[in-house]
Amino acid sequence: MKVNKENAKDRISFLRKEIELHNSLYYVDNKPIITDFEFDLLMQELQALEAKYPEFITDSSPTLKVGSDLSVSGIGKSFKQARHKTPMLSLSNTYNKEELYTFDERLSRLLGKKIEYVCELKIDGSAISLIYNNRNFVRAVTRGDGNVGDDVTANVKCIGSIPSKLPESFFSGEVEIRGEIFMSWDSFDRLNKKKEENEEPLFANPRNAAAGSLKLLDPSLTASRELSAFFYSVSGQGLVFENHVQSLEWARQAGFPVSNHYRLCKSIDEVIEYLDYWDIERKKLKFPTDGVVIKVNEVLLQKNAGYTSKSPRWATAYKFKAEQASTVLKSVDYQVGRTGAITPVANLDPVLLSGSTIRRASLHNEEQIKLLDIHLGDTVYVEKGGEIIPKIVGVDVSKRDQNAQKPLFPVNCPDCNTLLVKEESEAKHYCPNINGCPMQIKGRLLHFCSRKAMNILAGEATIEVMYKKGILNTFPDFFRLTKNDILELDGWKEKSTERFLKSVEASKSVPFERVLYSLGIRHVGETTAKNLAFHFKSIYALSISKKEELLQVADIGETVADSVMNFFADPFNQEIIKLLNSYGVKLESNNSNSILSNKLEGCSLVVSGLFSIPREELKKVIEQHSGKNVTSISGSTSYLIAGDNMGPSKLEKANKLGVKILTENEFFEMIK
Repeated sequence: MKVNKENAKDRISFLRKEIELHNSLYYVDNKPIITDFEFDLLMQELQALEAKYPEFITDSSPTLKVGSDLSVSGIGKSFKQARHKTPMLSLSNTYNKEELYTFDERLSRLLGKKIEYVCELKIDGSAISLIYNNRNFVRAVTRGDGNVGDDVTANVKCIGSIPSKLPESFFSGEVEIRGEIFMSWDSFDRLNKKKEENEEPLFANPRNAAAGSLKLLDPSLTASRELSAFFYSVSGQGLVFENHVQSLEWARQAGFPVSNHYRLCKSIDEVIEYLDYWDIERKKLKFPTDGVVIKVNEVLLQKNAGYTSKSPRWATAYKFKAEQASTVLKSVDYQVGRTGAITPVANLDPVLLSGSTIRRASLHNEEQIKLLDIHLGDTVYVEKGGEIIPKIVGVDVSKRDQNAQKPLFPVNCPDCNTLLVKEESEAKHYCPNINGCPMQIKGRLLHFCSRKAMNILAGEATIEVMYKKGILNTFPDFFRLTKNDILELDGWKEKSTERFLKSVEASKSVPFERVLYSLGIRHVGETTAKNLAFHFKSIYALSISKKEELLQVADIGETVADSVMNFFADPFNQEIIKLLNSYGVKLESNNSNSILSNKLEGCSLVVSGLFSIPREELKKVIEQHSGKNVTSISGSTSYLIAGDNMGPSKLEKANKLGVKILTENEFFEMIK
């Protein structure tokens, strides 16, 4: 896609939403649908566009923050959250060894000397921070959003390799040690075999299994998952190390599991040798690894190199290219998603790849099929980047049968037979029969009751049975279901019925932004739904909004604005919303978001940096006092609320334009 200034905002908005979606699928749901490599390409494109068009940069851009694994607040029990003393940042990464030479040259110029590096295998697991005080293990917190994480202490105590107490001879002050919780290939295979026997969905890979196990609400279940850990970072006030190797050996002697495979490299050439060795040898390891982390060894040089808002300048990650296998393409199926998008899926002769047997692979869209020039019966190359979702990346044309036929992309919907449509700006074909196509209807119902939406206890099988029975077709039908309706279904008993109906009743308390997300408006993901809910406060205000009003909302471009307007213009959707309202579903912001005063009326405020509360909470407070949140500083900005670690460019611009700068305390004093 060719991008110019006219369509840059839309493309940037689209990329941000895509990245936020895939971050959520990866960190929260543990169900990624694209490879690490594909995700990195999206992020690189967004970084390049933001560099070219800085006027469209916002503080909420995923280029400026780490992916978040924070649990969703709302119905039922969830984890308490704790703030990290220092942010848990992500690492820059590359698949290109030439870029490592550039990394080395940049650091050598910055620090004025030749650099020694420590190379460590990048474990494909879930990041964790442990706190010890007076030698006792007191807390375990996930990465979360980098600033705040979920307290999973009870679960981490179930991991046998993690010491509950440090040796008496060791440092008695507060110590923080960071590392990775992971699952070995053997444990992963045993877990999936058990899930298969119980007819439960399988985990895609060990990383998903480890992250999911760490977030189980019952610690005894976590204990049964055979989790392991490696640690790679130690800090504590009064705890001094000259270099990184010293800290690793301190951790090992203190009883923490530390990988034996790290290496001190005297030059970047030795780093490259280490990468070449492990690119082959990693396939023999008993645990999953997807790359190598490269760190400056000397601690003083690390401090001098410093940090960006998202990652340390003194460290980077090299990611191994995905493993490939060849197999035969037998046939192609066409799936219909909840938005009507048609996705071709290849059926393959079973082949072993990255520790699992592959039988199906995504072909994405018709353009991808044409680009690969795929024929039925072809020998194809399959890849699982990051050991996740398999995809076809090439064809061995030399093995093609001369009579092989190309797969015919359907003209009509494979589910309801409606003529498919394809917009010029879209890569996918769509079924326009939104309210009559069974697969779309069931897909939307499943999305509506998902955990991050209404959190109703209904999975794919339940939706299928209820839809076939004719008792579930639209969102309001969930609230019409009776105990007798459900008990008539095969396999349903008193207790499971009661749990389901309780979850339906509890969903009426789900906050407005999640209700808005649950409606499945095309192009409106979780973050966009939040922005719209905070801006318009109610479904009514949003439904009558004009396009120019929608474009004022953060990260909303032409495409999303049109989609929102089309949704609310549909009489079918209008009727659905009326019915949801009649059943007591929250279609406006609750009292915590209501106006408390007019002290900030007419004021535009920019929030930047880290604060004692999440930034979104601070923005809510601004709105409660009649203020308007804006993302960039201009001559019309009333105040800049400056937190810790904010970028110098905003401060410089605020001073230049004469914008008043407030600390967090000064802001709260002003509205008190």
